[in-house]
Amino acid sequence: MAVLRTILTIVFILICIALVVLVLMQEGKSAGLGAISGAAETYWGKNKGRSMEGTLVKITKILAAAFIILAAVLNINRF
Repeated sequence: MAVLRTILTIVFILICIALVVLVLMQEGKSAGLGAISGAAETYWGKNKGRSMEGTLVKITKILAAAFIILAAVLNINRF
């Protein structure tokens, strides 16, 4: 049981590091002056799911869910 806990802790730390990196790689919601003038409805704005930004958002959501699940699993037998 201790080996499984150690492996899950290592995976948890790797997910934490990956989440930090992915969040830092993403652009802000109001990045660029195009958002002010209304030019956000370009080709990349409409197809955000297929762009690099859309992929980063999807991976961030998956890693955040894994983070929450692993945090709960690692904390089950704590008390």
